[in-house]
Amino acid sequence: CTYIHFLNLLTLHPQETLYKERKGLGQMVSASIKADFSWKCKKTWMTASYNTLWCLIGCAIGDFGTIAFFQFTEIPWPPLAIFSLAIINGIITSIILETIILCRQMPLRDAIKTSLGMSLISMVSMEVSMNLVDFILVGEAKLVIWVIPLMLVAGFITPLPYNYWRLKALGKSCH
Repeated sequence: CTYIHFLNLLTLHPQETLYKERKGLGQMVSASIKADFSWKCKKTWMTASYNTLWCLIGCAIGDFGTIAFFQFTEIPWPPLAIFSLAIINGIITSIILETIILCRQMPLRDAIKTSLGMSLISMVSMEVSMNLVDFILVGEAKLVIWVIPLMLVAGFITPLPYNYWRLKALGKSCH
């Protein structure tokens, strides 16, 4: 019944507030989705690109740092374990960097809340794409100078459409 109601709201009204019930709480949460969504807004692409770039810098610090650590210490871990740890560390460093940046614009408590509220979908997709490029081209968890730019490009491009959509359709941004 809720699914049918959701589809009716999407198709019948040009702009409508959609409701989703939180599990176990019985509360209703609203999110406004615009039916006149467009992928052609240059301003939104610029904002989404700016936000994605800061996220990429934060993620790359933790990701590359982790891979470099295992590469230089030659600790015999399997690539999947190294990449998994690199993803976790990349997300952590991205949140830390975002908190530092946001502290200039808001109190520390709000900066931490905002940083923790960033989209994990965006960060995980960024991290996975970077590590897939590394694994496909190098065959292991190893930083090679010619692969790093390709990893960064993949890490930037992969979450960008999602970040644009999130900003344009839902009005949500980490900045």
